[in-house]
Amino acid sequence: MLNGVSKLNLDAKGRLAIPSRYRERLMEDCNGRLVVTLDQERRMVIYPYNDWKEVEEKLVKLSISKAAVKLKRLILGHAEDCDMDKNGRINLPSYLREKNNLTKQIVLVGIGNKFEVWNEENWTDEWDDEEELKLPEELEALSL
Repeated sequence: MLNGVSKLNLDAKGRLAIPSRYRERLMEDCNGRLVVTLDQERRMVIYPYNDWKEVEEKLVKLSISKAAVKLKRLILGHAEDCDMDKNGRINLPSYLREKNNLTKQIVLVGIGNKFEVWNEENWTDEWDDEEELKLPEELEALSL
């Protein structure tokens, strides 16, 4: 399970150092192999390879409707394999960094089976917004 929020810096080569608390698990589970892509909100996400394969299978099975093809194009079309180096770093593709305005300071957010990668300013704006979290009707009864 990937969870928690980490404020990090990209190095001059656009590499992200995966926080040490995740490295051992990622090495055991997927030999440090990760997949970087965009999600349906066009935010950069990082999947451990095994979790990515499950997502990929679900996407491939989607219908050929215009919306499904567009979603596949977005997520599968931007997917890039990234291997952690011996220092736990991965190289984030430059065109994906540019799409998400990721320059130096970023926030890595573990949300279960993947990480979201946020521009630090956007992350701060997201959580400074005092608007109450509005849940869809089907989640309102969820007791956590």
